[in-house]
Amino acid sequence: MDPKSQCLELNDGHLIPVLGFGTYAPEEVPKSEALEATKYAIEVGFCHIDGAHLYQKEEQVGQAIRSKIADGVKREDIFYTSKLWATFLRPELVQPALEKSLKNLQLDYVDLYIIHFPVALKEDLGMTALEDNSQCGDF
Repeated sequence: MDPKSQCLELNDGHLIPVLGFGTYAPEEVPKSEALEATKYAIEVGFCHIDGAHLYQKEEQVGQAIRSKIADGVKREDIFYTSKLWATFLRPELVQPALEKSLKNLQLDYVDLYIIHFPVALKEDLGMTALEDNSQCGDF
């Protein structure tokens, strides 16, 4: 199967593979498994890797991608999607959040950066706290 034939064209002309390997796993799954699973996914032909700051596995996923690049995979042949978490939706927080993800991944760029959850949360609530609507930020 030709990976390029299994892509959709984005409005800027770039291609996004329609099938992606998700890197979410519950907290009880060791982070080292994210490293091994991501490396294996690339080995078997996944060229779209889906990650997020919320998953708390960016370091391991980035290490896996860099490992496969060291083995001869071209960076431009891996489409990496990351996500902006709901506590970072204020305009002044977007770029620092992306830069933090890039630092964690140790990559120069992500191919797609999307909003993870379309509801703003106050920054001081932590990553997943949402007790009632009064804690939601402004849109």
